[in-house]
Amino acid sequence: MPRMKSDRAEHTRALTSHVEFDGVTLLGHIRKWGAELGFTQIGVADLQLEEATSRLQAWLAEGRHGTMDYMARHAELRAEPQRLLRGAVRAITARMDYLPPGTASDWAEREQQRLREPGTAVVSLYARGRDYHKVLRSGLQALAGRIESAVGAFGYRVATDSAPVFETELARKAGLGWRGKHTLLLTPDAGSMFFLGEILTDLPLPVDTPTEEHCGTCSRCIEACPTGAITGPYQLDARRCISYLTIEHSGPIPEALRPLIGNRVYGCDDCQLVCPWNKFAQRAVVPDFEARNGLDSARLAELLAWSEQEFAVRLAGSAIRRIGHERWLRNIAVALGNGPATPEAVTALRARRDHPSVLVREHVQWALARLEAASALPG
Repeated sequence: MPRMKSDRAEHTRALTSHVEFDGVTLLGHIRKWGAELGFTQIGVADLQLEEATSRLQAWLAEGRHGTMDYMARHAELRAEPQRLLRGAVRAITARMDYLPPGTASDWAEREQQRLREPGTAVVSLYARGRDYHKVLRSGLQALAGRIESAVGAFGYRVATDSAPVFETELARKAGLGWRGKHTLLLTPDAGSMFFLGEILTDLPLPVDTPTEEHCGTCSRCIEACPTGAITGPYQLDARRCISYLTIEHSGPIPEALRPLIGNRVYGCDDCQLVCPWNKFAQRAVVPDFEARNGLDSARLAELLAWSEQEFAVRLAGSAIRRIGHERWLRNIAVALGNGPATPEAVTALRARRDHPSVLVREHVQWALARLEAASALPG
């Protein structure tokens, strides 16, 4: 919940009454405290968001948000963060890297190889460990607590992909990086393999300077997108994006797009795997993002066999649990249908033919039909 206080002038007096905690000095302490809490970079942005608001309105008008109706419902809140926190004037933005500490230097090549391994389930790198919402929220709350211990009570609200906030735009304005052609934030010393979080606040901290763009003429992310969801530089049609289809979309996956999903069962990293800047991707300084439940090497047939209870228990504390067991089975069925007609795949799918969910049954039947057609081909 946001911390509210009716008189913002009182906060400013609390800030300036401590000479050692003037705005510049306080920001230096915030960066230090952030590093101690696992954040790799801290920046501060003002809340002037007219340009981002115009881009969002155009995107929504084209229907590129698909079934994410909340994007339209909350558009006004994104445009006016003061409606989320009365008196807000700044966003303290934070970056937390998520590659597991033991990640090999050739991790991108290894991930691309996994996309070519039949029967292997590919879960987006960010989702293999603990739910990032929990990790970042805890860290940001702790950071806000340290600020409060220094300046006294102040108004703030913590957000990490959990409130209608222009996260990428605020991070860009705060100097954490630039928006890449795939629409993700890029930073020269870490690529794009990181999470973002914010503390909206009424403290008038000094703002940082945005970073220059460094994509140049590179278009690898656009060319690598399996479904053509990146329709041009800085243009994303969510309706074609595999991350949207496997996570946000709750209904049947369009048949024309199913073969393009391959063996991806939760999210997609393709545009990041080919980005030259990700050779600088940093390892996490917290253990939370280590892969759990073998999600870095799981077999599709094994995952399809998970009962609803097993799904809930195994994925407790994971971001994946949010999509529910039904969508999980839907995604895995599609991935199996895109692979070879092995006895393992056929047996796993047949075991789900009579599932109570119409959604699951329809995707299982599609997958079985694909495998039966493939096995009937000469050779």
